[in-house]
Parts: sequence; C-alpha cells; structure tokens
Amino acid sequence: MKINEIKEDSRKINVEAKVVEKEGTREVNTRFGKTKVANAVIEDDSGTMVLVLWGEEADKVKEGDTIKIDNGYVKEWNGSLQLSIGKFGKMTVL
Repeated sequence: MKINEIKEDSRKINVEAKVVEKEGTREVNTRFGKTKVANAVIEDDSGTMVLVLWGEEADKVKEGDTIKIDNGYVKEWNGSLQLSIGKFGKMTVL
C-alpha cells in the first residue's frame, strides 16, 4: 500500500517507507500507566504521513531508516492522519 492510498480509520495497513524526520521521545501518562511516545514523519514515493511510535518502538527507529509496517491502523488527531502500529501490528527496520 502507498501512503497516498491511506484513508481515515483504515485498518490492516501494510506499508514500507523511509523515516525522514523524528521528534524527541517524551514520557506520557496513559490509562495503562506511563509510557514513551515519539512522532516520526515517514515517506514513500507517493507522499508523507505521521507515524506515532509508542513504548519501546519509540527508540527503535532513527531518521534515515527504512521501515516496514504490517497490520497498522490510522486515526485522525488534530486534523491530520496518524499511522500507529498498535498491539496487533508489527514494525521492522529494514
């Protein structure tokens, strides 16, 4: 799947993309307790999208990495679409 084909509330997203920008990791409180989160901008030849990295995923990637997301999902947050891996998804650094 290409980034420009991803729509709001999409599920079972499989995409391969390059990390072009990554924000610093921050700690947040969730209903499950404290965890780390970081936002990254990923791109392929069709466009860019924000990838939200939760927990240990936040430390696994850096700018310039090519990653593969299997079984991700998309939600809208503050007017923009964000891709997340979730508990049923998988991210691989290629």
